[in-house]
Amino acid sequence: MLLALAPLATAAVFLLGPDPEADRIPGESGPSSSAAADGAARTGRDGGPDDADRETEERIAKMPAGLAAPEKKELALQLAASADNSTLKWRTLYGYIEDLEDGRGYTAGIAGFCTGTHDLLGLVERYSKAHPDNGLAAYLPALREVDGSDSLEGLEGFPEAWEAEAEVPAFREAQERERDERYFDPAVRMAKIDGLGTLGQFVYYDAMLLHGPGKGADSFYGIRAAALEKAETKAAGGDERAYLEAFLDARRAVIREGKRFQRDTSRVDSAQRVFLRNGNLSLSTPLTWEIYGERFHLPG
Repeated sequence: MLLALAPLATAAVFLLGPDPEADRIPGESGPSSSAAADGAARTGRDGGPDDADRETEERIAKMPAGLAAPEKKELALQLAASADNSTLKWRTLYGYIEDLEDGRGYTAGIAGFCTGTHDLLGLVERYSKAHPDNGLAAYLPALREVDGSDSLEGLEGFPEAWEAEAEVPAFREAQERERDERYFDPAVRMAKIDGLGTLGQFVYYDAMLLHGPGKGADSFYGIRAAALEKAETKAAGGDERAYLEAFLDARRAVIREGKRFQRDTSRVDSAQRVFLRNGNLSLSTPLTWEIYGERFHLPG
């Protein structure tokens, strides 16, 4: 893998000092970042969802599966792994862990969970509730201490413990659940609200995974806000391609200005933008793209 060129990027480039709203998982107490952004946290007088919320959920439920369809989701995970770890084999990454010296501490697992950006801590906390005797539970005090920083203090032996725990099926399932609830599901939902097709849903997912589901200028909802200043979403009556061009422009600018992560924009320029300009809004295979100078291909 070309990790020197393509460091695995966790969600939360808005980091150090995690946004508590951005880190909440949909379904937990408090609004998720997506709810905060699109108004889905509104409630009626009885404490339940109001009519607008119900209408939104009903509208989403009637939409095609899009990126959530099993074969499309597999494709999305392969595309993301090519950008983050120079591989299409994302299932080989459960035990991945490395200090990329990017200000986020250890980066680990299938979604680049980081000790410095709260998502790794959240994963281990939830996993430990269900499996209190797991090999990572002993590190919870240290993980809480370093959360929001680049410190590795107290984490001696943690990489070995992570690699060992990654052999446990339950921990692999926990990683997948954390990825889906924190990044994949909110991204697909928000894209559907914006009227975007499968490619647009992947564009949102990859952005949320890399930049984090926060509302700062360099996080997902900040990028979306910048795009909305240039173009309307399809749901608002705009042209889908024009909006996605604006979103990719805004995202590219954030990557180029980033101080804590790889500034190479090929995941936008020679992958997502290529798919868009080819008119492949359904993200259909075959697909050919380049990331950090490496060429990838998925047959039809």
